[in-house]
Amino acid sequence: MIVRRYGSSILSVTPNFDSRAMTEIGFTRDGRLTIPTADFEATYERTAGHSITAQADGVVQGEVEEAVLSSLEEQLHRIAGELGDGELLLVENEPAKDQPKTRGSQTTVSDAAESRIRFEYVVDPPLRLGVYQRRSG
Repeated sequence: MIVRRYGSSILSVTPNFDSRAMTEIGFTRDGRLTIPTADFEATYERTAGHSITAQADGVVQGEVEEAVLSSLEEQLHRIAGELGDGELLLVENEPAKDQPKTRGSQTTVSDAAESRIRFEYVVDPPLRLGVYQRRSG
């Protein structure tokens, strides 16, 4: 299960990656789990961490940005799918501080007959994830 901190609580979320949104790399609360942050910190310990990013380039801007977001979401689901019983995957990026975003650049590529614009997108900063499991004892 993927969770994220909202104020003084940890809530379960689902990815909501949309290239047309202002916050392309977002999460939607799904209501399956709510834990006060203090209880979460007392009950769970961090056992592993992941930092994921994605990159793509091509000649159609929308397709390139979608490819980046699809790659990031696939990586996120792969990591979440590898969680053991009772483990949680905490999104550690903070919304106003280090929210992952797609960053784009474009270059003009010329050959003998024509010029084309090439787009490159990357996720920066990376999406940081912590694997948490219940403390033993």
